[in-house]
Amino acid sequence: MSVTRQRDEIPPGTLYLLILRTLARSGELHGFEIASAIQQGTEGVLQVEEGSLYPALQRMLLKGWVTAEWGVTSGNRRARYYQMTPLGRKQLEIELSQYRRVNLAIEKLLEPT
Repeated sequence: MSVTRQRDEIPPGTLYLLILRTLARSGELHGFEIASAIQQGTEGVLQVEEGSLYPALQRMLLKGWVTAEWGVTSGNRRARYYQMTPLGRKQLEIELSQYRRVNLAIEKLLEPT
């Protein structure tokens, strides 16, 4: 009997956090690798769609959180490789702190009375 995992929406406001954390762990990656790492890291629960990923990466480039260079994938395809900057590392800490604070507040509300 196979187990089918349900895919859930990425919680609002966490896409930057997921991308930055993925780059912090893996270094330089192209977009498909970032999306795959998030999917694998969440055991298939979260899937980043292209329509969300690439606009987010573009905004992150403009904010100076990541840099990008064109390269060639192992499959000999042209791809843009992203790498986190020192400013991106600072932003990751901010994003983690905000996420943890909100998550704790939600957990408190969900506790049985």
